[in-house]
Amino acid sequence: MKTTAIALGLGTLLLATTALAQAKRPDLEGNWTNATMTSQTRPAQYGGRLAMTAEEVAKIETAAAAQIEKGNQRTDPNAPTIQDGTVGGYNRGFLDPGLRVMRVRGEPRTSLITTPDGQVPAPRAGSKVSAAEMRTFTGSPYYLDQYGAAALFGEDQQTARRYNNPEEMSLADRCLTSFGRNGPPPMMSNGFYNNNYSIVQGTDAVVIVVEMVHDARVVRLNSREHRAASIRPWFGDSVGWYEGDTLVVETTNFPQAQAFFGAWEDLKVTERFRRVAKDRLSYAFTVEAPSVWDKPWGGEYEFAALDGQVYEYACHEGNYAMPGILGGSRAADRAEAGTAKAGGAN
Repeated sequence: MKTTAIALGLGTLLLATTALAQAKRPDLEGNWTNATMTSQTRPAQYGGRLAMTAEEVAKIETAAAAQIEKGNQRTDPNAPTIQDGTVGGYNRGFLDPGLRVMRVRGEPRTSLITTPDGQVPAPRAGSKVSAAEMRTFTGSPYYLDQYGAAALFGEDQQTARRYNNPEEMSLADRCLTSFGRNGPPPMMSNGFYNNNYSIVQGTDAVVIVVEMVHDARVVRLNSREHRAASIRPWFGDSVGWYEGDTLVVETTNFPQAQAFFGAWEDLKVTERFRRVAKDRLSYAFTVEAPSVWDKPWGGEYEFAALDGQVYEYACHEGNYAMPGILGGSRAADRAEAGTAKAGGAN
């Protein structure tokens, strides 16, 4: 009887201690969105300015509202077809890149990255990633054209890429993980749609459900020890702990397929989540990779509370399109071989 009483007493103490620890932890749970008209890196016209003027904000947000209005109008059945060789993209009715400039502590920002020029720092001397290669990495491959439809940045939108097998295609095209940096840290909006998240806090873990491609990031609590360097899961290996009103998450062990501006082997991203209002969640990140950059750098933004739920996202386009993409590549191979053969005969 005495032993049972002691056990019950210890059990009650453990429950009380757990309840107290949970009561002290910050409440970060809820549905959130990081959709925004502010880009990851800073457009040249802002120079070294971290904040936009009221006039610049009004111009951007008015244009976004106009795109919504135009996208909601009835489609003209006599509109011309695309003639430039591209396949076009979704119209505005299927997109949700955001309607507002990102505010941080009420200040409208020119970029999410907070380096002096708002750009990703140049690689250090001797880096495995050259400056030229780094310029080819973008935060999002998409932008909205004058019709409010999704289009691709750069010359790739005019040039069809040829694939030998599905593994050569991007993770997003294959519907394996989130587009851009929606899922792996640092988490960024993709400029396209589905920039929504659910955060659930447990005793041993925090789970961040990413709407895009229904990803789930699991942040282990109660230990700061990472897995062996040879184990590199999607989104890396995340461990977290609370510092007062802030959840700190440290992620390493990124797979090469989810490199950040070329860095992955020694990439470490430290994130800090802090609720700053009932409907705002501060998000700051620091990026480190000694093999690529001389010193750490980072950025910040604020999640806004999502007015609604995060539903399951089913990605099928890559699955359905895969035979057509690979079939088109083989047709291009045959056409090229035929041209070469004809040229040799002459």
